[in-house]
Amino acid sequence: MPELPSLPNFSELPNLLSLESFSTVALVGIAIFLCITILRKPVGWIFRILANTLIGFILLFAVNAFGGFIGVSLGINWFNAVIVGVFGLPGVGLLLILQWLLII
Repeated sequence: MPELPSLPNFSELPNLLSLESFSTVALVGIAIFLCITILRKPVGWIFRILANTLIGFILLFAVNAFGGFIGVSLGINWFNAVIVGVFGLPGVGLLLILQWLLII
C-alpha cells in the first residue's frame, strides 16, 4: 500500500504572513496600481504639466534676474518649486502676491 503524503507544517504559517512580508506585498501592489493608473492617462496631460512647469520655472528665474530692478525677488526653494510646478504662470503670480502680503 502506498504511503500517504504528510500534512503541511502549519507552525511555519505565521512566519509566512509576517508584517514585513505583508507590507512588502501591499507596497508592491500599490506601486503597480499607481503605474497602471498613470500610464492610462493621456500623454497630452503629462506634456501639459511639463510645459506648465517649464514656463513657471522660466518666469521664476526671470523674476529673480530682473526683479532686482524693482525690488522683487523670489527664492528658488522647494516650496516655490512645488507651487510653480503645479500652477505654472499663475503660481508665480501667487508667490508674488504672497510675498507682497507678507512684507506689508
